[in-house]
Amino acid sequence: MVTEIVSLEGHIIDSALLGKVMDDVIAQGGECDVLEVHVGRTRAERSHARIEVRTETLENMQQLLDALTKHGVIWHAAADAELVTADIDGAFPEHFYATTNQQTYVRHGEQWHEVALQEMDCGIVQQDDGGFRCIPVTHVRAGQSIVVGEQGVRVVPQARARERQVFEFMNSEVSTEKPKNTIIRNCAMQIHAARRDGKQLLLVGGPAIVHTGAVEHVVHLIEQGYIQILFAGNALATHDIEHALYGTSLGISLEKATPSHGGHAHHIRAINTIRRCGGIPQAVEQGVLTSGIMHACVRHNVEMVLAGSIRDDGPLPDVLTDVMVAQDRMRALARDVGYVMMVATGLHSIATGNLLPSWIPALCVDISPSILTKLSDRGSFQTIGLVTDVEPFFRSLVAELEALG
Repeated sequence: MVTEIVSLEGHIIDSALLGKVMDDVIAQGGECDVLEVHVGRTRAERSHARIEVRTETLENMQQLLDALTKHGVIWHAAADAELVTADIDGAFPEHFYATTNQQTYVRHGEQWHEVALQEMDCGIVQQDDGGFRCIPVTHVRAGQSIVVGEQGVRVVPQARARERQVFEFMNSEVSTEKPKNTIIRNCAMQIHAARRDGKQLLLVGGPAIVHTGAVEHVVHLIEQGYIQILFAGNALATHDIEHALYGTSLGISLEKATPSHGGHAHHIRAINTIRRCGGIPQAVEQGVLTSGIMHACVRHNVEMVLAGSIRDDGPLPDVLTDVMVAQDRMRALARDVGYVMMVATGLHSIATGNLLPSWIPALCVDISPSILTKLSDRGSFQTIGLVTDVEPFFRSLVAELEALG
């Protein structure tokens, strides 16, 4: 038998980490004994455990230790992480360490260094100052020192709140049978607190915001200082502008809920109008665009990232057609936000979830439960899912925020 001593510390009891580690050992065909366990007696005091794990072969042990790393387990005799020099631009060395969205530390020079710019599905590069940060594969340059293997890397899973919150059981599964008013009220409290603390709120929005008649609610949130960043695509911007210019969305009158004569061309006419102006800000300044979400964003200095796709009409001149440029812009803006709302846009929601570290709270609202499931499956476990239509959600959110003052 091959034997190793591993350690686990943090909120290992209330987050069930100790049980998960032992379950994984057994599932991998190994054996384990808890040699020592200390349970924190206060909220600030961390718990720790020392566990002996046993496998039949050295290969099995390596596979088991790799599997346990995601829980924050470290080898008892910790060694520095291995660094390998990248040999080409745009690719990691073989066996590079692939990151999660959880807080991560790298051991180097017999010291643990917190990894900056935490993001899932990246590698870890050593910086010029000796620290470490996440790096997307496309940003790798030959000569950089990249962390490889699992040794010397420690993941600290996000601790659960000690107080019982509605979010804990709301996030256990995706279902339409949830007390939506309670969820929205709690989200409003978090949004209100983020604004009070001077943190930015990010809205990730899809065109259903316009289709369902929720434009006025989003404009109200922008005007009241609740939204500072907007991630969207060509569609949200186009249909918002179509609504501002023609009163329609996809050619349907939002006031009468009936098709408009020639309405099928309204969206492309809206795009053409903005292109003739030179862009959305120019259309606002020229008095061509006088209402809607895009107008409010320009007037209130909301940072916008409009990321294009292959199916876009036009697109609007403000749309970033290079998706990697758009991704980098989103990555830079999402790092320090206080709260994220992802509403009715599957691709942009999942893209944003991939960029967020686990400690940034997020809400995903969609009429399709599959979008919420995909976010959870991708590892964005901090996201609260709400299956509902868009306009009633925003109407309720605005009312809850106004009640908070």
